[in-house]
Amino acid sequence: MQRNTITLEHPTDWQGFRTAARALVQAHVPPQAVDWRCQADAAEDLFAPEAARHNALPPPAPDAPPLRVPPDFVRLCEQLILHRDPARFALMYRLLWRMAQGGHEADAARHDPLDADRMQAHHMVRAVRRDMHKMHAFVRFRPVVEPDGQTLHMAWFEPDHYITEANAGFFIRRFTQMRWAILTPDASVRWDGQHLHTGPGAQRSDAPPPDAGEALWLTYYRHIFNPARLKLTMMKKEMPTRYWHNLPEAALITELAQTAHERSAKMVEAEATTPRRRIAGKETRA
Repeated sequence: MQRNTITLEHPTDWQGFRTAARALVQAHVPPQAVDWRCQADAAEDLFAPEAARHNALPPPAPDAPPLRVPPDFVRLCEQLILHRDPARFALMYRLLWRMAQGGHEADAARHDPLDADRMQAHHMVRAVRRDMHKMHAFVRFRPVVEPDGQTLHMAWFEPDHYITEANAGFFIRRFTQMRWAILTPDASVRWDGQHLHTGPGAQRSDAPPPDAGEALWLTYYRHIFNPARLKLTMMKKEMPTRYWHNLPEAALITELAQTAHERSAKMVEAEATTPRRRIAGKETRA
């Protein structure tokens, strides 16, 4: 069986995948005869033939019918491609191939909630959505004064998946009037107040160090911390420890958690305080 190697431009090259997958299905190329990779993978493969670095898509078969897929499958793949698992391309193509075959295979790939491929795809998409939600919650901006005197708010984040560019719209809507940049190992995005600019990945050292405003935030966080309401297990579920090293307030969590029981006991043992005098004119009448 002749193998077909498809090299995509980047890890989230949806248009490249879509073009290649459509051509392969219409040429009757089964999933087991296709190898998917990105240009970065090909560059690292020193033994790959030079010809294999470029896609040579086969012509459609004479009897190839028009390829139609439901819109919800397209939306699923647009998020599935953001997952970091290298097998995502093969999974998407396998589902597409099965849908194109018609009959029971097509019905299972489209509708069966217990279908193995379908279950795996939805599981991976849920992981991508969770990662996007965590990015919404855990990005912390730090102000930097640029040479032109304007302030740029910069943040460093380490996502599990390739979500940086796809997630930029949330921050544009949330901080439309603010100039900001988010750096990640995979990509960087920058909003100048009118346009979004994308760039290559960065290093943590490219992000600014803590500033005085961050110290003020930590002081505030320490004062509002309520030891009686601490639920460490639940907190770690909502704020996994892998994010802590990039969260300013996380530096206080261990200390505050260790003293929470003692502080809570002191709150219970403390004598009742006398209520403050009411302000004239604010008394409640019977």
